[in-house]
Amino acid sequence: MPEFVTFSRNVFIPVTNICRNRCGYCTFRRDPDHPEARLMSAEEIIQILKNGKEAGCTEALFVFGEYAEEVPEYRKELKKMGYSSTIEYVTELCELAIEIGMLPHTNAGILTRHELEMLKPLNVSMGLMLETTAELKAHSESPGKAPSKRIEMIRTAGELQIPFTTGILVGIGESIEDRKHSLETIAAIHKEFGHIQEVIIQNFMPKPNTPMADHAPPAKEEMIRTVSLAREILPDDVSVQVAPNLIKPHILIQNGATDLGGISPTTIDWINPEAEWPSVIDLQQMTGGIPLKERLPIYPHHIRKGWYSNDLSDLIETLTDKNGFKRKQQ
Repeated sequence: MPEFVTFSRNVFIPVTNICRNRCGYCTFRRDPDHPEARLMSAEEIIQILKNGKEAGCTEALFVFGEYAEEVPEYRKELKKMGYSSTIEYVTELCELAIEIGMLPHTNAGILTRHELEMLKPLNVSMGLMLETTAELKAHSESPGKAPSKRIEMIRTAGELQIPFTTGILVGIGESIEDRKHSLETIAAIHKEFGHIQEVIIQNFMPKPNTPMADHAPPAKEEMIRTVSLAREILPDDVSVQVAPNLIKPHILIQNGATDLGGISPTTIDWINPEAEWPSVIDLQQMTGGIPLKERLPIYPHHIRKGWYSNDLSDLIETLTDKNGFKRKQQ
């Protein structure tokens, strides 16, 4: 059993839900003519950041559909706002987050080396779910879900020394051998570059009005087995993370999970909007008596290595205690 379990407090900001991918299980994506299609304004986002700061959050999680610029209507809208790419806009949003006192973490789907280099100075960490190394029907209409492209980006983030989150999605048609191969691939990349902070073992949840609406979610035993496998395969300095709004974590903590990811007191989980975040008090009850420790979106060992830019150093120093975890509020 771990000595403690970590989590972070964040605001979840879905910059746009326009996306070039059409995954078989996704309810986040919208076509541009859908009434719920959005490209958030800086004014809307500033308010979310300020609310999060007041609620004690340290992480500004920027999430958006992959290469929405491939959709002509979106490109027009972006141009009207004065930007030639989503990344150009997001760099400005990251600057705003830092000014307000929040640490940016961007999860944007596939990015080029140049885009990663643009975001690195303004992001304390970044992320991309590998999901699986298997070729699956669920991803047949999703060019950005090609395993080779995702592996390449995770490797590039390692070359650039970006503290990183990745993970696998359990129950989307892959086998246990596929899961093992995916975890071994992540472990090998981390052994080479040392940048992976955490690997999420996320359980698929079927959603209405998607091609996989009738597809069964993974059984609890499958999740236990996969978390155990992850702990066995991944190096000790990589946390195994599970989502406490999607699955009760206590039994998974007993089998190797050590982190409960980001929870938000002020925003919903836009990827799984039906699954409410637990409060910090509820989260503590979910661990079965194991102490909770709040962290930043950059882990203590990457703070010690100095894997962050000068743009972020003052804020990191303000927010951390002597061990690199979140400083307790006075």
